[in-house]
Amino acid sequence: MSSHYQVLIIGGGTAGIMVAAQLKRKNKLVDIGLIEPSEKHYYQPAWTLVGANTYDFEKTEREMSSLIPEGVKWIKEHAETFIPDQNKVITAEGKEFTYDFLVVCPGLRMAPELVPGLTEAMDKGIVCSNYTDPQHTWEVLQNFKGGTALFTMPTTPIKCGGAPQKIMYLADEHFKKSGVRDKTDIIFALPGGVIFAVKPIAKTLMEVVDRKDINVRFFHKLVKVDPHKKIAWYEIDKDLTAGGCVIMSDDDTKTLDKEIQHNYKNVKTEIEGNLYGIHFDMMHLAPPQAAPKFIAKSPLATAEGWLSVNDKTLQHTQFSNIFGLGDTAQLPTAKTGAAIRKQVPVVVANILEMINAKKLTAKEYNGYSSCPLVTGYGKMVLAEFDYSKEFKPDPMIKSKLFIADSSQEHWRLWILKKYILPYIYWNKMMKGIEV
Repeated sequence: MSSHYQVLIIGGGTAGIMVAAQLKRKNKLVDIGLIEPSEKHYYQPAWTLVGANTYDFEKTEREMSSLIPEGVKWIKEHAETFIPDQNKVITAEGKEFTYDFLVVCPGLRMAPELVPGLTEAMDKGIVCSNYTDPQHTWEVLQNFKGGTALFTMPTTPIKCGGAPQKIMYLADEHFKKSGVRDKTDIIFALPGGVIFAVKPIAKTLMEVVDRKDINVRFFHKLVKVDPHKKIAWYEIDKDLTAGGCVIMSDDDTKTLDKEIQHNYKNVKTEIEGNLYGIHFDMMHLAPPQAAPKFIAKSPLATAEGWLSVNDKTLQHTQFSNIFGLGDTAQLPTAKTGAAIRKQVPVVVANILEMINAKKLTAKEYNGYSSCPLVTGYGKMVLAEFDYSKEFKPDPMIKSKLFIADSSQEHWRLWILKKYILPYIYWNKMMKGIEV
């Protein structure tokens, strides 16, 4: 026997709780079920600060039970199978749930297995990630005594694309305080050709990189990690045949074409076939990330395994009574809590209009996302943009924080990151108040 809900939500992360809370605020009579197996809910944006010992991990954690809105049925199970033509979801525990409307927002999963050797390396002590264990990141930074500090990121979509470099800027300042920066080379290896996709932000970040003397290596696609020899192996993913070789085997000062690096540092490297290896003494990375397997194998997924939704309405591309948002949705913008903040009102408005009038509203999501880029202790840049990838700062930042240009570093933006945003998250967003 199945249980029926007017609205069934998959996922109790930022998106799921916000959708449930906003629906209940706008219409208390809506019958909502929320499928979420986890006992804890985390404010993950603060994990960058935890990794640099400037925020308490405990403050990022709340009991899931404390966040489920009043009147919403918490179904503490794992969603497993979708049968959308029957409006049905089956859990891993074997229970069936039917719905009038389905909201799919289970987030994404860490997938270190996509890079051979990475899972083992992350258990070895000197490879860390704020994405999985920010407290371990701080241990690694404390134990680092100099050498090559490698920061890197995968080719997959990830939560907050700026996070892999935020911790690097904080690490640089910690290394100065601990007296090891003079005997340290900091390397940032990334798969793309720019440090950030929004031009004014990229300009500021390259100035930060120059000030901190960080070696940036572009077009580096991480393909495997040797946890024993401490080598990260990359493919150099750029065709430079017209301008000479990318890799040369004799003089390491010429190993990488000048076109694909900035602030060259002569760290230990080696070549194996067409792979380029960087030796490291510590490494921080964003692991590869993917949609949950139950999404990827479902009839709701794109060929790439992500949830298939309309970019603007967030309605599923095939099933009109299904909506999707958050990190698991295939949307051409950054996967951040700020994006979810703008997506939720669109989903809520459309579901309520579908209930009442069987049609969508004119409300649309424009791709807005923001990435608070911490550039040091007490300094931050705020990247805000939409589907156009152009810099689109919120006028409230200028008027309420008295910041003329949020593409430049400012201490008030650090206050926003460390104090204001967590307060807004727990006290407004999680309670269904639009901000």
